Amino acid sequence: MSQSYFSFKMPKEVNLKNEILAGLTVAMTMIPESLSFAILAGLTPLTGLYAAFLMGIITAIFGGRPGMVSGGAGATVVVLIALAALHGVEYLFAAVVLAGIIQFIVGICKLGRFVRLIPQPVMYGFLNGLAVIIFMAQVAQFKTSTAASAPWLTGKPLYLMLGLTALTIAIVWLFPKLTKKVPASLVAIIAITLLVFSLQMDTKKVLDIAEVSGTFPRFHLPLVPFTWETLQIIFPFSIVMAGVGLIESLLTLNIVDEITDTKGNSNREAMAQGGANIVNGFFGGMGGCAMIAQTLVNLNAGARTRIAASIGALTILLIILVGGPVIEQIPMAALVGVMMVVALTTFEWVSFRLITKMPKTDIFTLFLVTAIIIFSHNLALAVLVGVIVSALIFAWDNAKRIRARKSWDEQGNKVYEIYGPLFFGSTTSFAEKFFPLEDPDKIIIDFKESHLADMSALEILRKVITKYQEQNKTVTLRNLRADSIRLIHNSTFFQDIEIEQTTNDPVA
Repeated sequence: MSQSYFSFKMPKEVNLKNEILAGLTVAMTMIPESLSFAILAGLTPLTGLYAAFLMGIITAIFGGRPGMVSGGAGATVVVLIALAALHGVEYLFAAVVLAGIIQFIVGICKLGRFVRLIPQPVMYGFLNGLAVIIFMAQVAQFKTSTAASAPWLTGKPLYLMLGLTALTIAIVWLFPKLTKKVPASLVAIIAITLLVFSLQMDTKKVLDIAEVSGTFPRFHLPLVPFTWETLQIIFPFSIVMAGVGLIESLLTLNIVDEITDTKGNSNREAMAQGGANIVNGFFGGMGGCAMIAQTLVNLNAGARTRIAASIGALTILLIILVGGPVIEQIPMAALVGVMMVVALTTFEWVSFRLITKMPKTDIFTLFLVTAIIIFSHNLALAVLVGVIVSALIFAWDNAKRIRARKSWDEQGNKVYEIYGPLFFGSTTSFAEKFFPLEDPDKIIIDFKESHLADMSALEILRKVITKYQEQNKTVTLRNLRADSIRLIHNSTFFQDIEIEQTTNDPVA
């Protein structure tokens, strides 16, 4: 394995203060989210915190993108809820290990780069849907507990939390106008905490979600039978978790690339995510992936290196070991306010301005992806559907572009000059261009402005030539590209077909 996967260069100029403060801010915002997702999955709160620490520290050191933050993300945990409910938490740990192995293999095989094929409308839809989910998750904190059926706050507790949340948002928005040397999110959290403590306000705190004190995570093998039956149980969950985690992580990597105008290593990130999930399964973590909200908090706080994410992970470990009683007193309103700002900044408002300029098909894809994320909370499904729809639209558009210009050469042969790619989507239109009964004894099909893209193209060309041969007429192929010739050479049918190259040989 290349040593470059496990080495990294530090930027020439590192603002250590920004990195440290950004890491502390990230830790504060990650704790309630990790706790909430663990409780949602029926796990102990520490399972979520262990995942936040283990995912955070491993991906910070070995990941392919400085500035990214990983932890116990809900996108991956939701996939495993049914497994934990049916078979118990040990099967969940085993599934996390297997998912990590799958992700690591994806990185080894260098398949991570395929995420760059995701179209921009899908990216916009992904971010917009994610922003709505983040925002609605914060709205849910205005309930009396984390249970889905819990009643909403009313009266004074509601007004107090609304006021503190609004004050947090105001601090986050306005503080950067005074100075950007300290992350506004961290200032807001500290300020609201001190205000609540000094005035003895009775408002919802982190303690109301769960206790965060514990011990260092300990190694243990998942207590499941090492049998084929166990593999059959966990594999479907693992493959889905691996896919969801990679899609969210590599999309986050792309977003950070755009924000920082740098380029990350998607294959290295896939390997780091896989390694972190393997460790999670062996040390009692619920697994996870990149966390886009915390990543944006990190970047907005000025972090650009691996230091901030490492400090965030180590801060969570410190909190687990000794700092729990302090963190438990942080008002939820402060964390809710910070995350609401993150949601507002995550939303791609520019997509609304582009609606009048974008093709209708792109607009449809954007809203489709957003809707799937909002109503199903399944990020991987939304991206997959978006990519498929975009690919089908692209295929349809290209299928309509194939044309054939007809002419006759000096010998009286009919020449068909083909324009546009010949592939599975354009085969029907291609076949309709030819008239074997009416054409002369010899025709020439010129591919100078076209090429054979797949086996469907090869098959329809064979059928067209066969129809001419049935009329005792000959077909010559002209100006085939090198890739088209390679495709033809794989078929014995074309061995007796004349292939003619002009002086402007596309192969040369």
